[in-house]
Amino acid sequence: MTKLLPVNTAPTFDPVLASAAPDRLIEGNPAYQTWELDAAIAEASKWGKIRTGIWETTPGKTISMKGETFEFCHILSGKCVITEDGGVAHTFTAGDSFIMKPGFVGTWKTLETLRKIFVIAS
Repeated sequence: MTKLLPVNTAPTFDPVLASAAPDRLIEGNPAYQTWELDAAIAEASKWGKIRTGIWETTPGKTISMKGETFEFCHILSGKCVITEDGGVAHTFTAGDSFIMKPGFVGTWKTLETLRKIFVIAS
């Protein structure tokens, strides 16, 4: 098995479809699509699993909670505003990257349908 995997930002297989959990929905009716591209068991750290993929959401506002999860995101298209509870709002658009550390709690407002690459350690 190869150890190098190019990231296909337009997968041709069907995504997993989902929507915001009712207890996290603030406004709108965001619809999510996730294409998991790869997963690996993390051997040399506390993380049990590393997942990568493409995620897409339509406009809406939800509560975002990471729990013990670490997530790196790179925005491919669209626009969102993420605000940590008690913190400042950050706007992200195509080309922007960010990290959401374990324990993050805040809001995620999608202004324009957004697509991102994600790497999640949980």
